Amino acid sequence: MSENKVYIILENGKVFEGKPFGAKHQTVGELVFTTAMTGYLETLTDPSYYGQVVTQTFPLIGNYGVIPVDFESRKPFLTAYVVREWCQDPSNFRCEGVLDTFLTENNIPGVYDVDTRELTRIVRESGVMNCMITYDLENMEQKLQQIRSYVITDAVKNTTVEQTELFAADPDVQDKLTIVLYDFGAKSNIARELQKRGCDVYVVPGGTSAQQALSYKPDGIMLSNGPGDPSENTEIIEELKNLAKSGVPIFGICLGHQLLALSRGGKTAKLKYGHRGGNQPVKCSDDNKVYITSQNHGYAVVSESMGSNAVVNYVNVNDGTCEGVRYSDFPGYTVQFHPEACCGPKDTEFLFDKFIDFVKEKRVNN
Repeated sequence: MSENKVYIILENGKVFEGKPFGAKHQTVGELVFTTAMTGYLETLTDPSYYGQVVTQTFPLIGNYGVIPVDFESRKPFLTAYVVREWCQDPSNFRCEGVLDTFLTENNIPGVYDVDTRELTRIVRESGVMNCMITYDLENMEQKLQQIRSYVITDAVKNTTVEQTELFAADPDVQDKLTIVLYDFGAKSNIARELQKRGCDVYVVPGGTSAQQALSYKPDGIMLSNGPGDPSENTEIIEELKNLAKSGVPIFGICLGHQLLALSRGGKTAKLKYGHRGGNQPVKCSDDNKVYITSQNHGYAVVSESMGSNAVVNYVNVNDGTCEGVRYSDFPGYTVQFHPEACCGPKDTEFLFDKFIDFVKEKRVNN
């Protein structure tokens, strides 16, 4: 391919020069980085990256090609993709394509041969910032104005499913459970983890009313991960208030964790550069253990804002931010990290088993 130049212009005016792959068009997004050392396909197809330009800190990307069964959603939602080294000749027995073609087909610009370590240091020191992927440096003032005015909006509306989908458990499973999974930009592995534990999973659009969700007669409700500022989802937050009154057990992950906290009177705040990667240490006060977790979020629940009916029982070891909440006035608990992580650490996968046991207990007692 042609070795044309491509530029990354940061909102502070700094310019990085690289080489293009994937789709070729100018775009603006929020620059973030992930420290994940593997699972680039899961990163590319995680809806939580909606509106963002993702930088991989691990240098070599594309070496095992494209493997559709590893995708976490129907398509990638990120704005652009930045790597140090792009492997053009993947080698893996599961490989069904190459990264360049995948990005081109999905209209995602890629940039390689960039000093991703310097990019990461800038974001760590200055915080998340907007940037532009462009192929010329003309009209810089106009470009900088466009970069600085960019805001991610309607993230959930643009990543959720359009209509309800049923993912049935194996027909031979005894004592099936019915779970309603709110899709706020859900990773596919959430439904898979529930299915393999004997659940019929109704995946419903993020804007589904509490009344509609309860019409499926769920034994439990799951709130998924997703992108964007949680506080902009005011209608969803109101529906979660009604869901909490139903008495049906609720388990929330990532954005679902934040939205439920907001519905209970809590607050959220934007982090300086977020938690993105597969190596975030989280301490649980329930068992006094530290778990290594996979995370992808730019906002966090403010621990001090949670009321007396909420216990912050998971805390990030690195910065002390809230990583989980257990509620006492209704059957619900949430975590900021991803227990379903794939590809990622499996330390907290047991939380799905805990949720199933919790749901069965509540069903028996009622």
